[in-house]
Order: sequence, then C-alpha cells, then structure tokens
Amino acid sequence: MTLVIVGGSGAIGSRVAHLAHARGERVHLVGRNEERLKALSEAYQARYTRCDVNKGEDLKTLAEAIDGPVSGLVYAVGSINLKPFARLTPEDFLNDYHLNALGAAQTLQALLPALKAADNASVVLVSSVAARKGFVAHASISMAKAAVEGLSVALSAELAPHIRVNCVAPSLTKTPLAQPILRSEKMAEAIGQMHPLKRLGEPEDVAGLIDFLISDQAGWITGQVFGVDGGRAAIASVG
Repeated sequence: MTLVIVGGSGAIGSRVAHLAHARGERVHLVGRNEERLKALSEAYQARYTRCDVNKGEDLKTLAEAIDGPVSGLVYAVGSINLKPFARLTPEDFLNDYHLNALGAAQTLQALLPALKAADNASVVLVSSVAARKGFVAHASISMAKAAVEGLSVALSAELAPHIRVNCVAPSLTKTPLAQPILRSEKMAEAIGQMHPLKRLGEPEDVAGLIDFLISDQAGWITGQVFGVDGGRAAIASVG
C-alpha cells in the first residue's frame, strides 16, 4: 500500500515523508517542483508525480500513477495571502479557496477508490490557526482554511468506518512559504513571542502529529481538528 503526500516537496510534506519512510511506509510524493520531488524521491525511495491539484487532467494522471491501495493521504498544501479586507479581490478569494479547499476535495475524489481499497485508510488535511482565531488581514485565507476544516469533519462522517479523516491547524511555521513574513529577524522574534510557548513552529512540530495520525496508533481517531500552534488559539493571555 502507498502513502500519498500532496505538497510532498514542501517543508512539512517532505518531513512527513522522512518520518513515514523511517517507519517503513511506501511513499508517493506529489507537488509542482519536479526538481525537488526527484531529489526527495531518491532520498526516500519514493515515487513521485508532478501535479497541479487544480487541473483535472493532472489529478487523473496522479490517480493512474498510484499502484494499488492508498493507505494514507496527506494534503499539506497551503497559501499565505495577507491583505486588508478592502483590498482583497474576487480572484484572491477564489485562488485561496481553490488551492486550499477545492484542491483537497478534488484530490480526495480522485484517490477515493484507492483509499477505499485499503479498507483502513487515513486522510490528514492541513488548516490554520487563522480558521478559528481572528487575525488582521487574514480574511481570505481564514475563509479557505475554515472550509478545509468543514470538509474534514463532513468526510469523517461520510467515509467512516473505513477511512479516517482528521485535520491539523498550525500557527506560523518556519517554512519557505512563510519567508516573506519572517525575513526580518526582529519580526520573527516578535511573532514567536505572541505564542504562549514563545517560539514559532518548526516543520517537525506539524509533521510529527501528521505522522501519528496516519499511523495505526491513531486507529480510533477521526473527525478531529488538532491545533499545532504553541497554544496561540487556546490560551488568551501569554503573560
């Protein structure tokens, strides 16, 4: 059986691949950066497919490339589009929704027969702390990630008992995607101090929970949204 990691060339997805490979999982990486995918596939003895999740023909190619049942699907894809609400265009909202929410749904549809064939599969989607906690200039991405959480809980009901569906919701994590925000060391330190645990997230923080959720150890967990956010969503005062 195969674990499919969409966003497998990214900081979090590639770390999930590392952990899963160490557990003996057969990994199939999916992303748009073919050079990076090729390097990672060699490191983790994985197969890979270059794929744009918003293109139906690419998803069809991905489904055809998967050999046998899919034991797990990780959709570690996202965007950070921060603009004041008054400046957001319809294209901003649609682009964030298409990549984060619709892309997840369409990928799941494309791989659903292979997931059902595994009879005990696990799906993990990635949301954001901003789906439930209000931040300035986050309207578009908050909407999109809230849709991801809604998709997760709806499908956990519809696909039970043979497919588990869970979601992780990180706060700001040190990834290339976040570099425009974190390029200033002073800014990065200030944002880290806003968290009760007084630091930013690392890819390993998020990947570790994802790896647990796709493993057999989480066999009785479904329909959950787990914060991996240094306490930012749950704790009101950071002291």
